[in-house]
Amino acid sequence: MGEPATKEVLNLEDLQVAGGVSTGRKHVLSILSENKPGVLARIAGLFARRGFNIESLAVGPTDDPSISRFTLTVDGAAHPIDQVTKQLHKLINVIKIRDLEPEATVARELALFKISADDNARAQIMQFTDIFRGKVVDVSKRSVTVEVTGSDDKIEAFEQMVRPFGLIEMVRTGEIAVSRGRGTT
Repeated sequence: MGEPATKEVLNLEDLQVAGGVSTGRKHVLSILSENKPGVLARIAGLFARRGFNIESLAVGPTDDPSISRFTLTVDGAAHPIDQVTKQLHKLINVIKIRDLEPEATVARELALFKISADDNARAQIMQFTDIFRGKVVDVSKRSVTVEVTGSDDKIEAFEQMVRPFGLIEMVRTGEIAVSRGRGTT
């Protein structure tokens, strides 16, 4: 194992964690819960107590207003996910939990980019926006605000393309996901 702050490359096979070897993949958890006060705090607290860093979190109502869907993205390389999902099942307001498999999931994220844009750069930014199937949502004399929806990779690629123009501000929603086909979570 490498020491902190070293540039030594580690293999997943070498990465041992308490309770066994981790899967090394990003986990997208879809959690259905009762829509009640304090549920978000209890779920987030459970992850924090187990040492997980929640990479993204999106919460919203479902077709039933008394039920909320949480979409949590956590890194499975740091800790095994099985124990935390067992603990989630024990929470009183949690109805259903599913660890979505990447190949059987449709996942999207929304991002807003405020980009510095003088007259010369504006046309090129608009061209990048079209290539990434984005949408210009605001224009001012000195900036353009672009909305991009897609995978994490797509949003990061767009960010890399527009950063040289001067990225003033960027806001991301966090990933939301649903399983492919007729199955539900």
